Amino acid sequence: MKTYFLPAIKITFLTIILFGVIYPLFIVGTATLIAPGNGSGETIEKDGKTVGFGLIGQSFTTAKYFNSRPSAVNYNAAATGGSNKGPNNPEYLKQVEERISNFLSENPGITKEEIPIDLITASGSGIDPHISLSAALVQIPRIAALRGLSVIELKEIVLQNTNSPTVGIFGPSTVQLLKLNIALDQLKK
Repeated sequence: MKTYFLPAIKITFLTIILFGVIYPLFIVGTATLIAPGNGSGETIEKDGKTVGFGLIGQSFTTAKYFNSRPSAVNYNAAATGGSNKGPNNPEYLKQVEERISNFLSENPGITKEEIPIDLITASGSGIDPHISLSAALVQIPRIAALRGLSVIELKEIVLQNTNSPTVGIFGPSTVQLLKLNIALDQLKK
């Protein structure tokens, strides 16, 4: 028994030091050197004040703003996660139908089939700060009418705030919603 006990204690101690101290310090040091915001996150500012973070979504439901993706955790970054409700769950289906109904009532002239999926379903994290380009474009007529802007002008603002797919041509183009709505507020109309 002694022949196994001492090596087991040594390996346990070594593992604790390696993965409990050295590895976390390495990750923190790396983040401090190369990550946006020195590892504290990419802050988004408006008029010199921090109004949010680049990777944490916020709720935008006012009609004059581009609406955000629904959240299963009410945009609580401390409790991220999806709802874990499948497409056959009656409660989930009712929730999606309510979102569709609300979107259609706020966006006349849009059909149910034209609504991008990310405007009626929550993301896996529950705090997705992005919407697809199609989700932004489908909201342009409503916002243009409410703000007295031209559709062409508003589309240009959306395109200026669009990120290309992460991996070359694969994946969707996305729009960081907080940055887009800040750009919208900065228009002089």
